[in-house]
Amino acid sequence: MASERQTVNAPGAPPAIGPYSHAVLLDQRAEGGLLFCSGQIPLDPQTGELVGATAAEQAQRCLENLRAVCEAAGAKLERAVRVTVYMTDLAAFAEVNEVYGSFFGEDPPARVAVGISQLPRGAYVEIDAIVAL
Repeated sequence: MASERQTVNAPGAPPAIGPYSHAVLLDQRAEGGLLFCSGQIPLDPQTGELVGATAAEQAQRCLENLRAVCEAAGAKLERAVRVTVYMTDLAAFAEVNEVYGSFFGEDPPARVAVGISQLPRGAYVEIDAIVAL
């Protein structure tokens, strides 16, 4: 089965801050495909500035940015099959979970939460996703 690899750059998400694409689309014509979304930190798409004073507020922006990346690729964030949440303070796990749950409802994707020491630009949260087309 032929497949195509296509990079996606979303006008509704903040520009990448390094040498990476917002996402890569692997389109397998007969079997559907997958969208591999790069991690999003809580940057405002218009200003490129970090937003959110709390991990929950930052998670909200990260997920909104991921939604914009998915839409630019013709996909929906709600069809995510795997999400990874990176946090600099796992004590904020419950508040981030509350925001996260509002995006996925009753049929959430598989997920990993990872505590890390530092994120770009001093963010508290970064989130990436793999999304079914």
